[in-house]
Amino acid sequence: MNALYAIYGSSGCGRGVMPVAREQLARSLPVGSYELVFVDDRDARTEINGHRVLTYEQFRADPRPGKRISIAIANGVVRERLAERCAAEGIGFFEVRAGNVVIMDDCTIGEGAVLCPFVTLTSNIRIGRHFQANLYSYVEHDCVIGDFVTFAPGVKCNGNVVIEDHAYIGAGAILRQGMPGRPLVIGRGATVGMGAVVTRDVPPAVTVVGNPARPMQK
Repeated sequence: MNALYAIYGSSGCGRGVMPVAREQLARSLPVGSYELVFVDDRDARTEINGHRVLTYEQFRADPRPGKRISIAIANGVVRERLAERCAAEGIGFFEVRAGNVVIMDDCTIGEGAVLCPFVTLTSNIRIGRHFQANLYSYVEHDCVIGDFVTFAPGVKCNGNVVIEDHAYIGAGAILRQGMPGRPLVIGRGATVGMGAVVTRDVPPAVTVVGNPARPMQK
């Protein structure tokens, strides 16, 4: 009986992660020893880009032991809820990592990460659970990143930055380098807008935009 792997989510995020997972599994597992599918309760299609689409209940009910899933949902709060559901039902996670990802010295990464092509992690970095780093993002030295943090494409996270749980960093954003003992802090649940240049701490649950980044006016 072959193994069953899944990408949770068939939207743009999931369809971007799927070929990375497909290439990764092809490198590491024998041909015919596994099946890779999408899981999505809101997609009525039965196949996307050559992969079957299952509902979560169909995936959960599949009798194959040791099922593994990667959650390709950009919203960190939703990602956490889905991760908790999977964990409670004994479904394990697998890390999706492109073959050209660069990871240097003393980097620790929690379970369920998605590291897309051309991502770079340099040295002395701590990353929590279910981190998502999209195309061409990087994390420089001495950074601490919490759980369920999302990087859109092209994020530049420079050294001595702390990013708390559920923060979302938009495409092309630049996070200024902090200092040892005085890191730049992106608060829990904060959103950094596309192309923003962050030069000072961002409070929890605040959205900042612009250069230099300032709280978005409501």
